[in-house]
Amino acid sequence: MKEEMSSVDVYAVVGELQFLLDAKIEKVYQHTPDEVRMRLQEFKTGKYDLIAEAGRRLHVSSHPRESPKLPPAFAMILRKYMMGGRITAIRQRGFDRIVEIEAVRAGEKTILVVEMFARGNVVLLDADRRIIMPLKSIKMKDRDVLRGEVYEYPASQLNPLTVTESELAALFRESDKDVVRTLATQTNMGGMYVEEACLISGVDKGRPAKSLVESEVRLLLNGIRTLFKPLSEGVLRPHIVRKDGKNVDVLPLELKRYDGFEKVFFETFNKALDEYYSAVTVSEIKAKAAEKKVEKMGPLERRLKQQEEAIAKFEKEEAENVRKGELIYADYQQVEDIIKVINGARAKGYSWDDIRKTLKDAKKAGNAAATAIQAVDPATGTLTIKLPEATVNIDIALTVPQNAQAYYDKAKKITAKKEGALKAIGQTKAAMAKAQPAAADAAGKKKVKASTKPRKPRWYDRFRWFHTSDGFLVVGGRDADSNEEIVKKYMDRNDVFFHAQAHGAPITVVKAEGREVTPQALAETAQFAVSYSSVWKAGQFSGDCYWVRPEQVSKTPESGEYVAKGAFIVRGERNYVKDVPVRAAIGIRFDESGCYVIGGPVDAVKARAKYSVIIEPGELNQGDAAKKIYRYFTEHASADDAKAIRQAASPDRIMMFMPPGETRIAL
Repeated sequence: MKEEMSSVDVYAVVGELQFLLDAKIEKVYQHTPDEVRMRLQEFKTGKYDLIAEAGRRLHVSSHPRESPKLPPAFAMILRKYMMGGRITAIRQRGFDRIVEIEAVRAGEKTILVVEMFARGNVVLLDADRRIIMPLKSIKMKDRDVLRGEVYEYPASQLNPLTVTESELAALFRESDKDVVRTLATQTNMGGMYVEEACLISGVDKGRPAKSLVESEVRLLLNGIRTLFKPLSEGVLRPHIVRKDGKNVDVLPLELKRYDGFEKVFFETFNKALDEYYSAVTVSEIKAKAAEKKVEKMGPLERRLKQQEEAIAKFEKEEAENVRKGELIYADYQQVEDIIKVINGARAKGYSWDDIRKTLKDAKKAGNAAATAIQAVDPATGTLTIKLPEATVNIDIALTVPQNAQAYYDKAKKITAKKEGALKAIGQTKAAMAKAQPAAADAAGKKKVKASTKPRKPRWYDRFRWFHTSDGFLVVGGRDADSNEEIVKKYMDRNDVFFHAQAHGAPITVVKAEGREVTPQALAETAQFAVSYSSVWKAGQFSGDCYWVRPEQVSKTPESGEYVAKGAFIVRGERNYVKDVPVRAAIGIRFDESGCYVIGGPVDAVKARAKYSVIIEPGELNQGDAAKKIYRYFTEHASADDAKAIRQAASPDRIMMFMPPGETRIAL
C-alpha cells in the first residue's frame, strides 16, 4: 500500500491547488506530531481544509480529524504568523517532493515548506528564508533544520519533464547501473514510472545504461514525454487502484502495470488522495480505540499483547536485516567500488572533511557513486549508502561480504531475542491460566476503589523513577549524589544497570526483585535512560545507550585513573541499544494508594495512567510546558478527578517527572 506521495503526485496536486490562491487562512491545527491542517476561506467556492503531513501527503480533505483542545506549540506559531493572511503562491520546487505555500499578512511574507520525502518536515520561513520554526528540529549530515538557520533544500535531481536528450545521454554514459536503476536514482521519477517509460519506449529496463545508443536514448526520452504528456497538458485521470477489495495505490495517470486491476475514478486528484488517505486515517483512529481497550486490560493480558507485538517486531527486523545483507551482495560491485575509493582517499591522507567536500562536489556534478553515499560518520568509519531498494550502513574497514555478514549477524541476534520472547509468552499464558480461578473467586467481591487522595511518599520518590508496563520498578539518578546512592545502596546482583551514550547521563537501574527482566522492560528502560539524559537537552530525536550486569560496575579505577563522584567504571561486554527514540510521557495515576503524577517511557506511562500526555524535545521551557500539561489534565478529567489532580499534581510536581531541557507537547 502506498505510504507517501510521489513527485508525480505532487506535481498533479499542486496544479489543482492553484484555485486556493488569495484564500484566507482562518485557522491552523496540528493533529499529530507530523500532520498540520489549514482551515481556508476561498471567497468564491467556500471553506476548505488543506492537510499537510510531513513525509507523506498534501491535499484538500473533506474528512479532517477532530481539532485538538490543546494546540501544540507549532500550531500556535503558525497561527501567530499566518492566521488572517492570504495565500499568494503554491509551488513545487522543480520536480521534487517539496511544496512551498507562500502567504502575506499585514504586508509580511511567510513561507510554509512541506517536505514529503522520507524524514520530511514542515517548516515555517520568513521572507529571507530563515527558519522561524520547524515542525521537527533535525540535525543531518548535509543540512540542519533548526530555528534561526537559513533553510536549505536537499540535493535536487534531474527533472523528467524538462530533461534533454543530451542530459539523458550523459547520465547513461556515466552510469555503471542498468537503465531502471540509473533513472530511479538520478531523476525524481521513481522506479514505478521509470518502468512505465521503458514499457512505452520498448527499451529493456535491465540493459546496462551505458550500452544505450543514441537512437535508444531518444526512444526512451520520447517514452518519458509520452508518459508525462497528460501532466504537462493538465489532462489527468485521477483514480484509486484496488485489489481484492483493498486500496493499493492512488494515481493521477493510468499505468500499464495496473491493467486488469479494479479502478475507481474521481473528478479531481485531490478527491482521490482524500479518499485514499482518509481510509488510512480511519484505520488509525480504530487503532487508537483499540489502544484504549488495551489500557482496560489486566496486567497479564496487557503483557501478553505487548509480548506478541514484540515478536512481530522482531520478525520484521529479522527479515529486514537479512534483506539488507542480500541487497549488499546484489550490488556487490558498487559497494566494493565505494569502499575502495573512500579507503584510497584515507590512505592518501585526505581528512573526513576533505572527503565530504569532494562528495558534495561530485554529487553536484551528477556522479552516481557520490549520489549513492547519503552520509558519512567519521567516528565509526561508516557510510550510509542508498541502494535501489534500501539504505544500508557500510563499514569501510570491512569487505563487502563482511558488511553483508554484519546484517546477517544482527538477524541472528534478533532471532535469539525472539526465542526469549516466545518463552516469555509461554510463561505469561501459564500465569494467566493460574490466575483465572483466583479471578473467578474475586469476581463477586467488592472492587477496591481507587483513592483520590494524594499518595503517601515512597523511598524512590527522591530519584527519577517509573514502573515498566509489566511491573518492574526502574530508578534513575538526578545528580552525582543520587547516582552514587542508587548503585551503592539499592542495586542488587540480579538488577540491570543502564547508561546513555551521552555526557552527564544519569545512572539507571532496573530492579529485578527475583524476576527475570523482560525484553519489554529493557526496551522501556532504554528509552528512559536516553530521554532523561543530555540528549533531550540537545534537541536530538534519537540516542544510544547500553546495559550491563551489576558485577560489571565498579568504583575501582585502573592505576593512575580517577573516577569522579557519581561516575563508575564499566568492565566487560556492553549490550548496546541503538537509535532509541527520544520521547516521554507524563501521566496521572489513580490506585488504592492515591492520586499521583508518573512519568517515563510512553508505553509504560500509557499502560498505568488514567490520563497521559506525550512529550518530546521542543521549544517550551519546563515551567511553561508543565503548566500546559497541568491545564490539559484538569480540563480533560472528570470533576472528581480534576479536584484530586489539583491537590496532587501541581505544575511543580509535573516538572519533577520531565526530562531536562525544552519540551514540545505531542499529545
